[in-house]
Amino acid sequence: MQPKRPAEELRENKQELEFLQAIARRLPEDTGIMRALGDLYTRTGAYSDGLRVDERLSRLCAEDPMVWYNLACSLALSNRADDALDALGRAVELGYDDYEWMKKDPDLTALRGDARFESILDWIYSTFEQMPGYEGV
Repeated sequence: MQPKRPAEELRENKQELEFLQAIARRLPEDTGIMRALGDLYTRTGAYSDGLRVDERLSRLCAEDPMVWYNLACSLALSNRADDALDALGRAVELGYDDYEWMKKDPDLTALRGDARFESILDWIYSTFEQMPGYEGV
């Protein structure tokens, strides 16, 4: 299978975005649609739109660690490091434990080198990775 050309990928992303936006208008409380829309906004570089969706999801799904992790990513991409680290800490408090992904997630690049980010990584490693029988989520 040949890789998609940038123009083709852009057209497909635009169609998908229009489709999800239309559904979100009809079903504004559907968190599944909101998650897909937020992800697409982020993938297409519409970081402020993705952040808006992730902030809303954090209110609707306040106990979901993935929601908080995604919010942290959106905040980091929006150059809001302090808020991103707070959201990341909340994600870990709620059970987010993907240490390996967090170390390499490109959305969190702006946080690398910050002692608070390293502390969160250490927290995950010591809390989850060292548990007997731990296999990850």
